[in-house]
Amino acid sequence: MGRSWTEIREDFPILKSKMNGQPLVYLDNAATSQKPQVVIDAIAAFYQKDNANIYRGTYELSQRTTDLYEGAREQVAKFIGADRSEIVLTAGATASLNLAAFGYGLPVLRPGDEIAVTAADHHSNLVPWQEAAKMTGAKLVYLPLDLGGKVDVERVKKEQIIGKKTKILAIAQVTNVLGTNQPIAELINLVHQAGGVAVIDGAQAAGHLPVDVKKLDADFYAFSGHKMLSQTGIGVLYGKKKLLEATRPLFFGGEMIEEVGLTSATYKKAPYKFEAGSQNVSGAISLGSAIDYLTEIGLDKIAAREAELGKAAAAGLRAIPGVRVYGQGGGIVSFNLAGIHPHDLATALDAQGIAVRAGQHCAQPMMNFLQVPGTVRASFAFYNNEEDVSALITGVKEAKEFFHGLR
Repeated sequence: MGRSWTEIREDFPILKSKMNGQPLVYLDNAATSQKPQVVIDAIAAFYQKDNANIYRGTYELSQRTTDLYEGAREQVAKFIGADRSEIVLTAGATASLNLAAFGYGLPVLRPGDEIAVTAADHHSNLVPWQEAAKMTGAKLVYLPLDLGGKVDVERVKKEQIIGKKTKILAIAQVTNVLGTNQPIAELINLVHQAGGVAVIDGAQAAGHLPVDVKKLDADFYAFSGHKMLSQTGIGVLYGKKKLLEATRPLFFGGEMIEEVGLTSATYKKAPYKFEAGSQNVSGAISLGSAIDYLTEIGLDKIAAREAELGKAAAAGLRAIPGVRVYGQGGGIVSFNLAGIHPHDLATALDAQGIAVRAGQHCAQPMMNFLQVPGTVRASFAFYNNEEDVSALITGVKEAKEFFHGLR
């Protein structure tokens, strides 16, 4: 039998701290996760015992560090069901999606081609494709959404929105505003039938639910380490081997080359041709440590726990007169309090030690879809607990009383 959630919570030292003199209730996990002590220790141990530049050194320390870095690549590959040669280590999901858009998209897109996207997506998986479309003459086609921000697959099929002109589908597996789990398996199948390629933003999925890129048949899959317990500045782009070989590097310099002459150079095969310069070794090691930690708990167990907390929070918020919950998926709950700006409500919660996010969440088209200027987003992780849910509900009630008292 595994450890209890109470025991697991003890692994996260920051949760014992205070904010504005109140015990910290951290509910901004969709923006970045907190780090367990084992990951913090892994980062510290690297700098204490193993710090060296990878690949280039003939001395033992460099070789040992290289093994750690490549070991992390192997861990990532196993974590998402891929081959290690299909794993590019990047600076984060944004860097990964830009590599897919400009390294792969620019060479293959032509005037009149279509890129299927949604209004529910994070700017990181929308703006690069907007730019790629401008540069190539391709066209963005928005997939229809239901009221919960989920792609209406039946309408996509009926209206043949994904068709012969569709070269790329770019979509999040789980949306960052409502936590909507998109029907990506069906959409990937549709775009493949049309001869196109699927680019999946997995930033809100990896580390929160089991991911198998082979079963999904994703062509590219991007995610960030800092949203799944590791440090910032590390991310992953998975790509099928043949597609990575067809993708151009965006950065050039040391280590990614085979030979350099006075006027030209040749590059290594994927994934190394995408990893120019000195890499974020501590980030890769922290990601490997986070993967070990998550795997030990179990991704199915994590997904169920986060959904349990998210549902409890949504139910409690809906019971407050004046609160509108726009959606809840997994641990993500987006809501507003009537007559109160989201930023003001978030500030009132901050005074009570409750950390939530407010605004447009880097998803302005989604805000337009919801017809609101912004929302408050509470996002739960498996290390949160029922007391955090109660604190949020009580905090919103107290904020409501405070603001109404000012009128």
